[in-house]
This record gives sequence, C-alpha cells and structure tokens, in this order.
Amino acid sequence: MTADALAPHPTPGIAAATTDLSKVYGSGDTRVVALDRVSIAFRAGEFTAIMGPSGCGKSTLLHCAAGLDTPTSGSVRVGTTELGTLDDRRLTRLRRDRIGFVFQAFNLIPTLTALENITLPLSIAGRRPDRPWLDRVVSMAGLSQRLGHRPAQLSGGQQQRVAVARALVSRPAVVFGDEPTGNLDSRTGGEVLGFLRDSVRELGQTVVMVTHDPVAAGFADRVVFLSDGRLVDEMTHPTPERVLELMPRTAVGNPRPSGARTG
Repeated sequence: MTADALAPHPTPGIAAATTDLSKVYGSGDTRVVALDRVSIAFRAGEFTAIMGPSGCGKSTLLHCAAGLDTPTSGSVRVGTTELGTLDDRRLTRLRRDRIGFVFQAFNLIPTLTALENITLPLSIAGRRPDRPWLDRVVSMAGLSQRLGHRPAQLSGGQQQRVAVARALVSRPAVVFGDEPTGNLDSRTGGEVLGFLRDSVRELGQTVVMVTHDPVAAGFADRVVFLSDGRLVDEMTHPTPERVLELMPRTAVGNPRPSGARTG
C-alpha cells in the first residue's frame, strides 16, 4: 500500500464512524455483549464525550474506533479507510499517522524530555516535525518553558498536557481520550480539558473522549450516552447540570428512538 492510500480522504464532515459495531467476549454462560450494533459518526472539528454507567461499553467503543481492539462484527472507518481491511502493519501505520490517543495514565518515557516525548511518534516514523505546527501546539499547551524538563520534573497536569500535545503533533484525523483527566484534580483536569477544547476550536481537531464526569462532559460539543452496549441518547451543547440530570435516565438501557436527541 502506498503512502497516498493511507492519506486522509475523509467523508465530508466525518472524521471517524462505526456501523453496526458489536463486540462480544466469551461464549455460552460466560458470553458478554460489550457493544450491541452501535452506529455512530464523529464529526470533524467536534469534541464528543462518551458517557454511561460502568460496564456500558464506552471504553470498548473507544478502543474499537481507535483500532486498539478488534470488533466481533460491524465496521470502523477513519475517513474512508475501513480498518477491517488493513493488516497489522497497515493498521499500525494508520494508528501512528492518523489517530492520536490520550490515556488516563500519562505514558511518558521518563528518560526523555517533554519535547522528546511530544515528538516521539514522529521520531519513530522517521519524520521531522512541522515546526510551526509544533510551536503552536506547544504554545497552546503552555509548555514553552518546560520543553527541556523530564516527566519527573513536571506536575501531573503538565505531564498530561505533554501527552495531549504528543497526540496532536502528527495532525491526526481524530484524537481519542480514555478518561484523560481521571488521575488529575479538578483544577488541573479543567486545564487539560480546556486544552482539548481549544484544539478543536482553534486547530480544527476532532476529539472523542470517554468520561464519567459531568463536568468534563460539559467541555464537549456533544455527549452520547451508552447503556448495556447500546446508544441510548445524545445531547448537544451540554452543561454539567444537564448531563447530570440525564444520566440516571440513560442508565436503564432503553435505546432512544431513531433520530431522537436531546437538544
């Protein structure tokens, strides 16, 4: 496959999408349906939060959409690239070039400086960073004065901002975050969430984040709710209060009617 074959060729307005996505673990009496025919599109330049009770399948959805886990059935697309058609080498390349991921743990290399951690994916790929883009990301992250510091010399919030900058530096089609502020206090978490929101508004980035926190969801443009592996509701222009009000109703597992959404 040529480099052009993995270059971004997105469906207009859609950065990533799943169609009838299912994930089943085990069989017989131990069979667990983590995802049950989930179809969802993540719009380009939008910040989407995924919420739901523990065990609802939200992290499984995120990992399948990011190519970190293989669905049992259904499809996942990044742009127009169908992940199920890629072998391991091509899938690794797509994840490296077109997907950013931010974990709850910072996952920084302790012997590398902040700058070296940020540019690590490019170094592995044998690519030089786009310097104006790198400078802009670093500036937005508030890390310009900390680039020579190693992770142990940074606060938790600074370490997570390094991790977010690392996810952004290759200009991915979409950045996925799995509870990215779960290890941070509320003030520091707000700084990281503000950085993610600014990356959408100022850089045109697409961000999809799993969270259990209504305050974190309030930073998003859209919140989708899962229960028992199924999409049950959706909210645009969320606030923490509206999210908190809706959460008990979405935990019962009754799927929403097709096309219904909370405005």
